[in-house]
Amino acid sequence: MSAIASPALTSPRSMTDAQLDQLSINCIRTLSIDAVQQAKSGHPGTPMALAPLVYTLWNRVMRFDPQDPIWPNRDRFVLSNGHASMLLWSVLYLTGTRAVNAEYERLGQPAVSLDDIRHFRQLGSKAPGHPEYHLVSGVEATTGPLGQGVATSVGMAIAEGWLANRYNRPDFEIFGYNIYAVCGDGCMMEGVSSEAASLAGHLALDNLCWIYDNNHITIDGNTRITFTEDIAARFLGYGWNVLRVGDANDIDRIEHALDIFHKTKGRPTFIILDSHIGYGSPHKQDTAAAHGEPLGEEEVRLTKRDYGWPEDAKFLVPDAVRAHFAAGIGARGAQARGRWTELFAAYRSKYPELATEIDLMQRRELPAGWDRGLPVFPADPKGIAGRDASGKVLNVLGQNIPWLLGGSADLASSTRAALTFEGAGDFEPGTPGGRNVHFGIREHAMAAAVNGLSLSKLRAFGATFFIFSDYARPAIRLSALMELPTIFVFTHDAMGDGEDGPTHQPVEQLASFRAEPGLVVLRPADANEVVEAYRYVMPEVILIASGSEVSLCVNAHEELLAQGIRSRVVSMPSWDIFEHQPLAYQDSVLPPDVTARVAVEQASTFGWDRYVGRSGRVIGMKTFGASAPLKELLRKYGFEPERVTEVAKELLGKGKKN
Repeated sequence: MSAIASPALTSPRSMTDAQLDQLSINCIRTLSIDAVQQAKSGHPGTPMALAPLVYTLWNRVMRFDPQDPIWPNRDRFVLSNGHASMLLWSVLYLTGTRAVNAEYERLGQPAVSLDDIRHFRQLGSKAPGHPEYHLVSGVEATTGPLGQGVATSVGMAIAEGWLANRYNRPDFEIFGYNIYAVCGDGCMMEGVSSEAASLAGHLALDNLCWIYDNNHITIDGNTRITFTEDIAARFLGYGWNVLRVGDANDIDRIEHALDIFHKTKGRPTFIILDSHIGYGSPHKQDTAAAHGEPLGEEEVRLTKRDYGWPEDAKFLVPDAVRAHFAAGIGARGAQARGRWTELFAAYRSKYPELATEIDLMQRRELPAGWDRGLPVFPADPKGIAGRDASGKVLNVLGQNIPWLLGGSADLASSTRAALTFEGAGDFEPGTPGGRNVHFGIREHAMAAAVNGLSLSKLRAFGATFFIFSDYARPAIRLSALMELPTIFVFTHDAMGDGEDGPTHQPVEQLASFRAEPGLVVLRPADANEVVEAYRYVMPEVILIASGSEVSLCVNAHEELLAQGIRSRVVSMPSWDIFEHQPLAYQDSVLPPDVTARVAVEQASTFGWDRYVGRSGRVIGMKTFGASAPLKELLRKYGFEPERVTEVAKELLGKGKKN
């Protein structure tokens, strides 16, 4: 490009569209370069090479409203080569994407600020080394371990197909978004991407587009030392539509390829994007170093000079760039969301029950009566196999929760993890409304796809033998890291199960899962404990009481349930006896991960903090009583179901704001 002497002073009115495009691309590049250089850590090369692609996707193509990054019908962007996170932080900042909190409230502040970028990879920054779903609004999935992002995107694509099939009606396209995943050589080498690509091709997921940064470089050097396969032939064999863009800097050809993706039906699309890592810096030929470490101050200046950028300016963002993104994705996204909001209001009037389902799903709540009809198994010396009990429970939940779906890694007949009630059906190319997903013998891709389904707000499960959890472990770890409510069902969970020998007998798996932060491990002993295990994965709040106040909490439980809030009622007749029980029992009654807790007792609140924790609440007596009729006393001191319900909702961030 021709040099731009002073981009900070350049007015968008005096620039051509092509100049604004290039200025924006170079702004992404230089922000990435400066952030990595200041952190003295990170990967500048890939952001430099892929800035044109990400610019084109976001500012020309994607349906995404920066003012509402959780709008249900937005396109999804997954950066599978997560070491290039500065691409994402740059574009989230330049588009002005706003932050949303855990209660789905818009906070009015940027998801990523320029100060966050200045503190890239530093403690407390919203610009960490790899994309983190639970930390930054606008991040659709935590990525970093290569291959996980693209595999997760397959679950997202399955979810969109299922949502569109269930909820769309004539003249009401409520769901119709696309999923874009950017990946690199490392993603293509990891086995999970092969599993996931094979599954996506079989399922004909034409809402899915992977864009492969074909730069021929990994950390150890040129890919010819390890990776010489015909990648195009491989994806053609999977049944994908394969396209090639020979120049990663040609944004018009990139946009044309994406347009072909939109027009392609019955196949996912794989775009091979030929790039040179660290492009724009002819002075430094050590491309491996450009990939995995800062450029160095001198090389930074030379690179900026080549871009026509002020050499000594750091974290420079020309006003014209912010204005250009506002006129592009900002205006386009706001219009698209506005049209959808109007459409959904009309949809709600015509299909109120379906609209309510969508509301509940988006808030990760469950319908009233979600646990209606859960079985109670009679005492029986012989008992019922845990997997059989699990199958019965899954089928009750599946009928009560319309958006519960999942499957098994080719072991449904053994794990019993199949929805067999009338109308459940199979998710296949011709039947995208099916509730059973046949993942095939692809445990790793199954777990990643379950994550993608959950990220799309569905309640998803995946099942296999416990020994094969080893194949799925990286995706399960990411599920825990993202704090997703995924359900992984493992049968044949002990050394003595089956006669297949040590290759099929789990020994170390249980201990390793218990060591996983954020992963709740439940190993029930009998059929009724299986029921309670499933019930456990649903509660949001615990109500604890003693004496007659237990009935008060039961009434509050029913009120909460009617509002789609899951709760557990615990009767605590004796602190002393409870404290003498094994820790495992105590944790089964008061699961440590459920921190929203309300204790209710018509006595001093002293001591209840040990059970509700610092974040819980106690409804009790902080003063002496009063002389009045009982109903008035109960109302005055808060011993009513309505008050318990109110406090529980406040703890969950769902109550009225003071």
